Amino acid sequence: MTTNATPTPGAQLVAPKDHTLIMIDFQSQMSFATKSIDAVMLRNNAALVAHAAAGFGVSTILTTVAEKSFSGPMFTEITDAFPGQALLDRTSMNTWEDAAVIERINEIGKNRIVLSGLWTSVCIVGPALSAIDQGFEVYVIADACGDVSEEAHERAMERMIQAGARPMTSLQYLLELQRDWARAETYDMTTGIAKRFGGAYGLGISYAKTMFGASENSHAQAAE
Repeated sequence: MTTNATPTPGAQLVAPKDHTLIMIDFQSQMSFATKSIDAVMLRNNAALVAHAAAGFGVSTILTTVAEKSFSGPMFTEITDAFPGQALLDRTSMNTWEDAAVIERINEIGKNRIVLSGLWTSVCIVGPALSAIDQGFEVYVIADACGDVSEEAHERAMERMIQAGARPMTSLQYLLELQRDWARAETYDMTTGIAKRFGGAYGLGISYAKTMFGASENSHAQAAE
């Protein structure tokens, strides 16, 4: 039996309106002990995710743990992307056990959850396994998470993947939301975020645009 291909996206690809992003405990105290990823890269990746989500209108929950009494404020790279949005502060290490967070998840009403935060082995594993157990589809942005050691981060990622979570990266998240350079309404925003937070890829975009006016959607423009 022949299988016919069609030019349509796979159901497992994320789209701006099909998921809730939860950014968890990106706070000073948590980052001090994070050793699995460089602090500058962690902040950069978190900013990329936050600005991608804000730009594409993704339903996003920002949550902290013991913000005033112990862990400190959330990274400004994240909060700057969501001006005026309230942070849900918790006492529980497992975000999924916090009533206010769950109330917001239910208000949003989406069955696909995307997670990022600190630490992978505690504050990401907890909600990931809990959400999967309750029938949610879970994605984890691996390079926008961190832990006290590479071992702790990797074992946590393996545990979540074994339970059914799908790993991805911060730049992958941005580009998956865009997915087609012919989408002119979000093209400048996507490339702007990439130039600002996308590392060498962003440098390449800046170089090509500056040196010879190139753009990823030039093929689509030429075809019009």
